[in-house]
Amino acid sequence: MTSAFSGRTSDQQPEAKLRVDAERNRCRILAAARRLFATDGLGVSMASVAREAGVGKATLGRRFATREELVDAVFADRMDAYADAAAEALADPDPWHGFTGYLHAVCAMQAADRGFADVLTMTFPAAKALEARRAEAYNGFLELIARAKSSGHLREDFVPEDLVILLMANAGVIAATGDAAADAWRRLVGHMIRSYAVPGAPIPAVPDAPEPTALYRAMVRLARTGPDTAQGGGPGS
Repeated sequence: MTSAFSGRTSDQQPEAKLRVDAERNRCRILAAARRLFATDGLGVSMASVAREAGVGKATLGRRFATREELVDAVFADRMDAYADAAAEALADPDPWHGFTGYLHAVCAMQAADRGFADVLTMTFPAAKALEARRAEAYNGFLELIARAKSSGHLREDFVPEDLVILLMANAGVIAATGDAAADAWRRLVGHMIRSYAVPGAPIPAVPDAPEPTALYRAMVRLARTGPDTAQGGGPGS
């Protein structure tokens, strides 16, 4: 049936409304997942995401059939920034400065978002777009390593896997300290860069250690929550 005013059939209007509702639900789910992943890490359950978004689990399942699909959508922009950080570091005329700047930038991304801290220490084979950007960033990092070594400032025994170890360690520090000692990760990165440098290389100043009271609060927090909870519990929890 056609409306005399709109010229549209009556079944076209419900279809348009369904599309609008579906897109609105998708945006609500993504916003909810970003909030929960950022504060609690990837251990947040899909049921928690649905509750936060105010939708049913069936609606969540229609928009994102798997956790990997949701992670792919939530962190697409952050993975873009991750890959862009490598490109920006490669554009630095000082290879050593570009290398150290990249480590700081990536670890700062982890500190800003606990979910992203987890993403950088995991792999999601079904999240094709996310993994493609990760591969792009990794290839850029390989070039950063080669340039930094050629400058004579990076140790010859530094290998790409050392970045993975650093990101894992940094994610652990971020999860354990929380807001109690929010900048503790900076000192970790400072000491790690010092360990990567050859003697005599220009080393950025190592940030001050957290105040003892701040670390004590972090330790109390960790004792209450437990190490598994503090680190998000993994994507299957």
